[in-house]
Amino acid sequence: MEKITSLDMFEQCISLPEPAIMVFTADWCPDCRRMEMFIDDIIAEYTQYKWYEVDRDAFPTLAETYEVMGIPSLLLFQDGEKIAHLHSANAKTPQQVRDFLAQL
Repeated sequence: MEKITSLDMFEQCISLPEPAIMVFTADWCPDCRRMEMFIDDIIAEYTQYKWYEVDRDAFPTLAETYEVMGIPSLLLFQDGEKIAHLHSANAKTPQQVRDFLAQL
């Protein structure tokens, strides 16, 4: 998963025609650390998406703009639009993440 390092990079990645999943996390977040234990397997299964990690604390305006109230949260973008959002309360297990992706 590639890290977003600037607002310009974020805007560039979400504006592409290929679907991009932005995973909002933070270093201090225990649920984010738990997700790290299983997310690579999910990324390997769902290769139709480009996967990016966004540090919510480094980009608080993005979190506010896209209504990321808790972390980890997965947001799907395509052509500059947010298409889907898996909120943190439902992103705690591999099955919850897979269920979300299966619905897309």
